[in-house]
Amino acid sequence: MSGGRILLRGGEIFDGLGGEPRRADLLLHGSRIARAAPDIVEGDAAVLDVTGLAVAPGFIDLHAHSDLIAAQPPEVRRRLQRGKLLQGITTELAGNCGLAPVPLTAESRGPIGAVLAWMTPPGSRLRWDGFADYLARIEETAPLPLNTGFLAAHGPIRAAVLGMGRARPDAAARAHLASLVEAALDAGAFGLSCGLIYPPGLYADTDELVACAAPVARRRALFTSHVRGSSETLLPAVDEILEIGRRTGARVHHSHSEAVGPAHWSKIGAVLEREEDARTRGTEVTFDLFPYHAAATSMLAIYPPWSLEGGPAALLARLRDPGKRERIRSAVASQAPVWPPWEDGGWPHNLVLACGWERIFIARTGGRTGGRYDGLSLAALGEARGRAPFDAVSDLVLEEEGEVGQLLFGITGEEEREAPMDALLRDPHGAIATDACDYGTGLPHPAAYGAFPRILARFVRERGVLSLSEALRRMTSLPAGIAGLGDRGALRAGAAADVVVFDPRAVRDLADYRDPRREAEGIRHVLVNGVLAVRDGAMTGADGGAVLRRA
Repeated sequence: MSGGRILLRGGEIFDGLGGEPRRADLLLHGSRIARAAPDIVEGDAAVLDVTGLAVAPGFIDLHAHSDLIAAQPPEVRRRLQRGKLLQGITTELAGNCGLAPVPLTAESRGPIGAVLAWMTPPGSRLRWDGFADYLARIEETAPLPLNTGFLAAHGPIRAAVLGMGRARPDAAARAHLASLVEAALDAGAFGLSCGLIYPPGLYADTDELVACAAPVARRRALFTSHVRGSSETLLPAVDEILEIGRRTGARVHHSHSEAVGPAHWSKIGAVLEREEDARTRGTEVTFDLFPYHAAATSMLAIYPPWSLEGGPAALLARLRDPGKRERIRSAVASQAPVWPPWEDGGWPHNLVLACGWERIFIARTGGRTGGRYDGLSLAALGEARGRAPFDAVSDLVLEEEGEVGQLLFGITGEEEREAPMDALLRDPHGAIATDACDYGTGLPHPAAYGAFPRILARFVRERGVLSLSEALRRMTSLPAGIAGLGDRGALRAGAAADVVVFDPRAVRDLADYRDPRREAEGIRHVLVNGVLAVRDGAMTGADGGAVLRRA
């Protein structure tokens, strides 16, 4: 059942705009919604009986890292994206946190590939140079399982102009950086993302980011940032992105708003106050969040910025040098972040000090050690290898040639201490996201299989933090508006036929950190551009997704 005319009969229609549901039928003509009304008669339409079920716009994930999944062959994409489809996601935005495989130069291709190793499916090849070429290669094998839009990423843009070190751009280099942002926007990028705890983006100062954000502001595109630290430096880091918005006029989006480490959870209220104050002064500010207390990232994020100058290969060389390893060990053990962190010797985010060795877990490795340490905390890794945690993980990073992913616990509270998460959820400017993907090896973050159903079960049905209508707005029309997806995120005539049908009494996530690939329950049907990709809770094998470009 795909294309043609499809009639969803008898459901409770949630328009995605926050209004109360109404019982009606929904008629799809090909890739578009024709109308929603009671008792539609359409003799030649294929009928899906959805009586007693909720019918909503397909969920939109603003924060994905599927850049290299999208470039895989169709059968691999379908396998790696099944967790997203089976939780009702029909559209995602990739290129977040300043991390993307484009643009690439002869000099930056190797270092950027190494930075992205933790989020790279096995067998991937970086076969493109610029943003337009990258999108064209993905489209060669369309359709996709999900509609996918892309942000330009500051990290590879900086690497293409300034390399992997902390060089400051002169006027000519700033113009070159801005021109690469312009080229990506011309090719259809939805905006620019920054990742200010990852190399080489962490070496940029505020003025450089302003130069890169200026063309984004002129196009009314989106400026997003993984801020420069979410523990000691959280508040000045938020002030920095608000300053960029004020100086350029850009729409500012705070990627995965969070506080890392128990000592910093109480700062969430101050973050929300700062962002609301910026709105009253004329800056457009939004954010996204994922409903978990652990985050997925690269293990390279535990090391100080100076040790990463030159890229991951340079870090590996320093870890092999006993004197330099000892200097890195000392920094990890004792160096607290201070502002501004981009100065020589500065550090935006010491994850070990914020969370401790016992809260940092190995999520996936490149396979050279057989995956036998996946799922261990770094404290447990030290015990298993008879080494201090720093040496145990550094030896593992060397053995895996830098390809190690982590799960970091202690994010915005913990189980039974939900107040910081609840505060984020109650702010109407926050979109729901996953910040997670399944790359086919190791232990993915469970959000890749359960983030949206978790909101509907835990925070709507069980705890009442959000109403169902408001939760759906935060999953649909809000992220559509943030990204600039004018024809998605609402059930209205003429909109794209992205639809999810679910049972609000039964929907729930089953994935957890030990078994992260368990598929969600209660999602009955998912249509992507009118193609029935999920029927009766099972994949149909039909793809309906497209590469999206910002108009």
